[in-house]
Amino acid sequence: MQTGSQAPSQGLGTYYLLVATQTVSQVGSRISFFAVGIAVFTRTSHATPIAIISFCQVLPWILGAGFAGAMADRYDRRRLLILANAGFVITSGLLLASFVSGAFRLWHLYALALITSAILAVSGPAFRASVAMLVPDSRRDRANAISQMTGPAANAISPALAGLLYAVIGVPGAILIDIATFGLAILVLLAVRIPMPAKTADGAAMARAVWRQAFDGALYLWRRPPLLGLCLVVSLVSFLMGGLGVLILPYPLARTHSTLAFGIVLACADVGTIAGAAAMAAWGGTRPRIHTVMLALLVAGLLLAVAGVARSTPELAASFFAFMFMLPFVNTASSSIFQAKVAPDVQGRVFAAMGQIAMLTMPLAFLIAGPLTDRVAEPAVRSPGWSTVAWLVGAHAGAGMGLLLVIGGLATAALSLVAYTLPSLRRLEATLPDHAATPAGI
Repeated sequence: MQTGSQAPSQGLGTYYLLVATQTVSQVGSRISFFAVGIAVFTRTSHATPIAIISFCQVLPWILGAGFAGAMADRYDRRRLLILANAGFVITSGLLLASFVSGAFRLWHLYALALITSAILAVSGPAFRASVAMLVPDSRRDRANAISQMTGPAANAISPALAGLLYAVIGVPGAILIDIATFGLAILVLLAVRIPMPAKTADGAAMARAVWRQAFDGALYLWRRPPLLGLCLVVSLVSFLMGGLGVLILPYPLARTHSTLAFGIVLACADVGTIAGAAAMAAWGGTRPRIHTVMLALLVAGLLLAVAGVARSTPELAASFFAFMFMLPFVNTASSSIFQAKVAPDVQGRVFAAMGQIAMLTMPLAFLIAGPLTDRVAEPAVRSPGWSTVAWLVGAHAGAGMGLLLVIGGLATAALSLVAYTLPSLRRLEATLPDHAATPAGI
C-alpha cells in the first residue's frame, strides 16, 4: 500500500486531470439520462417515473453512506474509483441491452438507478477524501472551486447535446457515449497515482470492523461540536435549497409563460455557478475560511429572496445568475475547512456522514415543497388576503412560488447570521487544530 504524498506539482496535475475526466464523464452520464428520460416520458406521458428515479438515487446514500465511507478509508481509493467506473460500465451496458433487445421495462431503470447510486455512494467519498492527498492546503480552495465547475458545465452542455443526439442516434447511441466516457475515466485512473494517507492517531483509534466503522464519521463529528455545527448549518441550508430547488423549473415558466425565457434563466443559473467557481478559484477566499462560508450564505439568501420578487425574464436571469454565483464560495470554503481539520485517513467516513446527514433531509424537502406550492402558495394568490403581499411578489401565476423563494431566502440569511454569532462556530479554525500528519504511534 502506498502512503505519503506526491510532489505538489505532480499531485495538482493528477487532481486537475481527474477533474477534467470527471467533467467529461458527467457530460456523458447526463446525455444518457436526458435521452432515457425523453424516451420514458414519450412512452408514458407521466413525470412520476422520473420522480421515482430521483428517489432511487437518494435511497442508497441514506442507507449505506456510512459503509461506503468506511470502504473509502480502508481500501486504496484509486482502485475503488476504478471499480466504481467499471460498475458504471456494467450498469450502462445492462441498460443498453434492455433497450436494444426491446425488453425494456421501467423496473429495469429503477433497479439500475439504485445500483448506480450505491456505486456513487462509494466513489464520492473516495474522490473527496483524495483531494487532501493530492492538493496542498494553500491551493485547496482553488482546487475545490474548480471542481465546482464540473456539474454546471455538464448541465450547460448536456441538454442540447442530448436533444440533438436523441434524434440522430437514439437512446442506444447516447448510452454508448456514456459507456465510452467511463472507459476514458478508467484509463486515466490506471495511469495516475493517488497516495493513501499515513495512519494517524485518529485513524488508529477508529480501526475496527467495517460495520462499526460505518458510524465513525458521525461519531467523529459528534466529538467535535464546531465541525458538527458547521455540518448542520450546511444541511439546514441544503434542506431549504433542496425544497426550493423543486421550483427552479416551474417558477420561471409560470412567471414568463415562455419556454425560451425558461431556457435563458436556467442557462444563466449554470453560468452563474461556473463564474462563481472561477471567481473563488482566482480569489481563494478569506482567512479564516468560515468568514467566506457565512458571508456567502448571507448574500445567497438575500439574492434568493430577490429572485422571488423578480417577474420579467431579465430580472429572473440576473437574480438566478447572482444567487448561483454565491454557492461555490460556500461549498469550496466549507470543503477546505473539513479537509484541513479532519485526518486524511478518516475523511472518507466523515464526508460520507456529511452527505448522509444532508441526504436525510432531501426527501422531506421534496415532499413538503410540492404540496406546499400546489395546495397552499399558488391557490393563495387568488384569495382576498393576498393583497397584503401582492405589492412585493405580484398577483399572477408564479407569485405564490415567488413568496416561498422570498421566505426561504430570508430564512437562509437569518440562519447564517445566527450561526455567525456563535463563537464556537466563528472561531472554529482557531480552536480546532489542523489534522496531524504524524503516523500513529510516533
